[in-house]
Amino acid sequence: MSAPASQEPAITLGVEEEFFLVDPGSRDVIANPEPAIFEACGRAAGEHKVVPEFLRSQIETNTRVCQSVADLRAALTETRRLVIDATDQHGVAAMAASMHPFAEWAAQSPTPRERYRRFAVTYQESVRRFFVSGMHIHAGFGDADSRIRVMTALRRYLPLMLALSGSSPFNAGRETGFKSYRLNLIGALPRTNLPPPLHSQADYELLVKDYRFLEFIEDGSELWWDARPSAHYPTIELRICDICPRLEDALCIAALYACLIRHLLRQDANNALLAEPPTELIAENRWLASRYGVLAFFGDTNLGGRVDIQDYAKQLVADLGEDAQALDCETELGRMAEIIRDGTSADRQIDLYRLRRLEGDDHETALQAVVDEAIVETRQGI
Repeated sequence: MSAPASQEPAITLGVEEEFFLVDPGSRDVIANPEPAIFEACGRAAGEHKVVPEFLRSQIETNTRVCQSVADLRAALTETRRLVIDATDQHGVAAMAASMHPFAEWAAQSPTPRERYRRFAVTYQESVRRFFVSGMHIHAGFGDADSRIRVMTALRRYLPLMLALSGSSPFNAGRETGFKSYRLNLIGALPRTNLPPPLHSQADYELLVKDYRFLEFIEDGSELWWDARPSAHYPTIELRICDICPRLEDALCIAALYACLIRHLLRQDANNALLAEPPTELIAENRWLASRYGVLAFFGDTNLGGRVDIQDYAKQLVADLGEDAQALDCETELGRMAEIIRDGTSADRQIDLYRLRRLEGDDHETALQAVVDEAIVETRQGI
């Protein structure tokens, strides 16, 4: 039975998306784009935000705070449209993929900010190679302690959300064998990967205090876990996902995230959260998701052995049925089956590259076709 409306847990959503700025002629990224692109986005942003990213060849959008998945659909449509409109005006294309198929990291220029300069000095080659884009989903809910408990309980589902989002199969013109090669580059930095199993806001604050005591970080924004408490907002920020070229895929993952949060909040209220699997086992599934995407067979941390991602997702959709109905996102959640059946951006990129090579294109031309397709998908539904 659904909880009375007065007891319905409120969940707010917001999404950050990082786009590459691409030259439509060469299909390479533009290392030094015109500042006017960012200025045009800023003028049109309204309640949203548009900000520079670590590299000048990237642009980041932040949606306004949304009250539902339907509201988030409208907001994401608006943020994507304002970037596309601004880039169109300046003869540039926006591409929503987590790695460019052939652009070289060594040709990129960092955005001139003190924070980025400090990172470059500290992390050296690992941050210079950090030529990736992502999608971060913020969810606001509950109190500080319940947010931490739910974040910990979410860890076992992070590999699935990664698998659904994969869009980085190429690196510097090479097929990597991974559906999300982005995670390999992120992993070169400290304080990445899965969050530790925390059980209260006090646990989290003590950890941040210890990091600061040792002068490893300035604040919690330098904990780059796959999911983390935001340092600036009362939210849990999902960070594991690649950016999705297709808007519908991004909304599916946001709906899954919201449904899981509602589901876990209800368990938490009844002191019924499941026992945590070992972090090392979740990390194995995370690697499988990065490597195989929607073709992964995950380790079943409940029953043992391996489970087909299709069967795993089907059961999860059934388990979340009440939550999807309450959040009015059954259609978006149901798209998970389509993504698994048809593949993610990574699958489409690889298939198109191989098809174009079979049809006679050389390596460079085939990769340019991959860029073109990602740009087209970024614009769909906008």
